[in-house]
Amino acid sequence: MAAGRFLRRAVLRGALAGAAARPLGPPAAAAGAVTGALQEHAALGAVGALAVAAWAGRRRGEVRLVPRLAAGVVVGLATRLVWPVAPKGPAAVRAHRTVTSLPADPDGTGVGIVVNPGAGSGAVGGEGSPAAALRAALPAARIVELAEGGDLVAALEELVGAGCRAIGVAGGDGSINAAAGVALAHGLPLVAVPAGTLNHLARDLGVESLEDAVDAVRAGHAAVIDVGWIAGRPFLNTASFGSYVELVDAREALEDRVGKWAALAVALVRVLRRGSPVRVVLDGEERVLWLAFLGNCRYHPPGVAPTWRERLDDGQIDVRLVDASQPFARARLVAAALTGTLRRSRVLETFETTTLHVRSPDGPLRLARDGETFDGTAEIVVAKDGSRLTVYTPQRS
Repeated sequence: MAAGRFLRRAVLRGALAGAAARPLGPPAAAAGAVTGALQEHAALGAVGALAVAAWAGRRRGEVRLVPRLAAGVVVGLATRLVWPVAPKGPAAVRAHRTVTSLPADPDGTGVGIVVNPGAGSGAVGGEGSPAAALRAALPAARIVELAEGGDLVAALEELVGAGCRAIGVAGGDGSINAAAGVALAHGLPLVAVPAGTLNHLARDLGVESLEDAVDAVRAGHAAVIDVGWIAGRPFLNTASFGSYVELVDAREALEDRVGKWAALAVALVRVLRRGSPVRVVLDGEERVLWLAFLGNCRYHPPGVAPTWRERLDDGQIDVRLVDASQPFARARLVAAALTGTLRRSRVLETFETTTLHVRSPDGPLRLARDGETFDGTAEIVVAKDGSRLTVYTPQRS
């Protein structure tokens, strides 16, 4: 899973760098593409570098070959200014929040996991269903396959009632969020098996595959991470209101007909064309916003495309607001992102806090948490209240 993610990033960064360097000539384009790819995926970049070296060797007498290659390298490195390179390792937690004595033995005794078949195509590891793989790896665990349209929370509560000392889910971020709510309510550790489309939390935990989750259970190794709250509901990755919520609702209305990614593209166009800003009062200050991003712990990179976290226990909520009161706010935001000047943009406001009070003069807000939308109220609180969740994670060297 991790290798595939970085391979995709390498191909995209290489393509962007190569296209940007193309006006400087084919040698620059080739060097730019290789330099871009090398920053995300060493093996792919090394293969590309060997190919470019062999090609350049055959043209070593060409005038200005070396300067053009050097210019391409500079362009490849400059892609970092607008799109930072993602770290290869998982987010960190403080040493005293690492648990190494959870109640689970090598065959999964006391562990209950619900497999959500509707979560998407994720890193289930190997062929076949996640349920079959989990039963083979943890024969003493209770593995439940959720029926089509089944109630995930009810299935998890049944596992708790059956005496499970740890519960989990094989699914995406929304499924893991639901399981986290049950785990928090009963004070139990959580098993997060990545089987969704993006698997943000599992990736940040270093749980890149079903095998990683199984290894963590067998070892009884876990990390204690922060939990954020919005309108009284927990979130582990992000929460939001504004255009992102419109985007998710529009995508979900279309995805059964055209597929998830095509639905996302169509929904994005619709929201950009027809979306309306929201009026809110934030901590007593009236605002008009296109988007409010609320991260559980600080996200990177800065800007409106936060992708990864360096810590999962910093006690902060990462707040990023897109101001709709500025003229041509959305166009200015896109321009700032493309030119690497987001930090100086007046359209984007960023800060960290532990509590944010939100009031909507226009009535109840539509909210999102970990990719799932729901109806909130006209007044909500986004907060860190000290709640923490114990999640199985692989042991790190």
